[in-house]
Amino acid sequence: MEQQWKQSLYVYVDQVNKGRVAPGAEQQRSTVRDPRFLLEQGERSRRLAQWYERRGITPLRSETGVRTLRTVRQNPSEVVADVALHSALYYEKGGITHREDVIEAERLTFVLEGSTWEIAAVERSVPERNSMRRVAGGEPALRLSKWGESLPVPQPSQPLLNKNILRGITGSKEVRYRREDAAAYADRWWKDGNPEFEVFEVDCTNYVSQCLFAGGAPINYTGKRETGWWYKGYNGAQEWWSFSWAVSDSLQRYLGADRSSGLRAEAVERADQLMLGDIILYDWDGNGHYQHSTIVTAFDAAGQPLVNARTVSSRHRFWDYRDSYAWTDRTAYRFFHINDYL
Repeated sequence: MEQQWKQSLYVYVDQVNKGRVAPGAEQQRSTVRDPRFLLEQGERSRRLAQWYERRGITPLRSETGVRTLRTVRQNPSEVVADVALHSALYYEKGGITHREDVIEAERLTFVLEGSTWEIAAVERSVPERNSMRRVAGGEPALRLSKWGESLPVPQPSQPLLNKNILRGITGSKEVRYRREDAAAYADRWWKDGNPEFEVFEVDCTNYVSQCLFAGGAPINYTGKRETGWWYKGYNGAQEWWSFSWAVSDSLQRYLGADRSSGLRAEAVERADQLMLGDIILYDWDGNGHYQHSTIVTAFDAAGQPLVNARTVSSRHRFWDYRDSYAWTDRTAYRFFHINDYL
C-alpha cells in the first residue's frame, strides 16, 4: 500500500517542479482534489509569473526532493503524512545562473478512490508567520510544533556557560564585523541547526543572531531577558537567552536602538543599500510587529540581496519573499546595515 500512495506523492512533487519553472501554465495531470488548495495555487501561480517578470529572471529548472517526516495516520483507504519538500530553483538573470533553495513542510492527506490514490487535502503551517508569542510573565511560548502539537519539555542542551559562545563580550576593544564569516556561517547552517545552540521551532532569529555572532558581533550579556543581546543555553527547562537573540520583533528594536558600543546597525531605506551580512526583518501584516528575520548572503546579477533563513530553511532566496506563503500585500520590511566596527 505504501508504494501505491507514494506514487501519488511523486506525481505531486513533479507538479511542484513544473509549477516553479512555468507558473501559470496549465497542469497536464494532477493528483490533488483539494478545491481550496487548487484555487490558492492558481492565484499563487499568477503572482509568481508576474514576480519572475518583474525581477527579469528566466527559470531554467527546478529539482525537488521529498522526505516523509512521519505518517500521522494510516489505514487501507486513507494516509495522512507530514513531508518535507526541498526545492532547488535554477534561474538565469543578466547572463548569470543562480540557484536558490527552500525546504517547506506540508501535511498531505491521501485517499483511495477506486484503485487510485489521490491527495484530498494539502495543509501548510506557514511557520514564518508563527513568531514567538509571549505568555504571562514575558516568556516566549516555544513548545509547539509546526502543526500546533505539544512538544516535550526540553532537555539540557549545551553547558549553561559555553565559553566558546561567550568569547566576545561587550566592553572589549572595538572589532571589525567580518561580513564574509557571517555569510559563510549562514551557508553552513541554513539547513541543519548548529548543535552548539538550541534549535527552536521558530528558529529564524536565533539563526540570524548566530550568524551575527560568527561575524564577530560581541555578546552583550545582562542576565535580563528584556535587555542586551546574549545566549547561554538551557539550564534544565529554564531558557537562558535574551529576547533580542531569539525574537524577530525584539531584535528589530535592539538593532534600531542607539548605543555607543557592541552590536550596532543603521536602518536604511532600500534593500540595494545592504551589504553581505546585513539583516532584513519582515512584518507580514504591516502592523509594526516583525515576525521573521533573514541575513544577506549573496546578490543577484542586478545587485539585489539574496538571503538565508531558518524555520522555513532557505538559501540565497530573493529578499522580498513574495514567493513565501507568509507574504501579503501589507508586508513591510526593515533593512539594517550592520556597522563595520562593533
